[in-house]
Amino acid sequence: MPRRSPRELRAPVSGGRSGALGTLLVGACPGPPVCTAVHTHLFVDGLDVITRSDSRMAGLAPGLLLRPGGPLHPADTPRTVDVAAPEGPDPGPDRLTVRVRLRGGTVVWSDLMYPGADGVVVEEVRFRLDQYLGEIGRAYAALHGPP
Repeated sequence: MPRRSPRELRAPVSGGRSGALGTLLVGACPGPPVCTAVHTHLFVDGLDVITRSDSRMAGLAPGLLLRPGGPLHPADTPRTVDVAAPEGPDPGPDRLTVRVRLRGGTVVWSDLMYPGADGVVVEEVRFRLDQYLGEIGRAYAALHGPP
């Protein structure tokens, strides 16, 4: 296997993140009368991933996404998670998905395609496991009380 230069090893990943760890913040729309239903907002480094990925989409119900052991909780086996669907009375089959996996003490979201703050497409983000689980737990407790 040919050796790679240190510069190549430090080359930025998509979105210019250079392997940096992101910060997750979870919010929820309260439902009627503000919106037609309660839905989740997923902010990565201050950017709404769902809206930036497809503005026609709305996040799925927080009770579904954030529940203890739910789809956004990382596992050793990678999984594809539906996080949003088109708004409206008949949401249809289209879904916005994120691939979630655990790599050591890092949670990795991949298969993303949204413009970052610098306009460069973000395809993958990484989170510290403790920050990620803490935020999911905080958001769930804010909506449903402690588990």
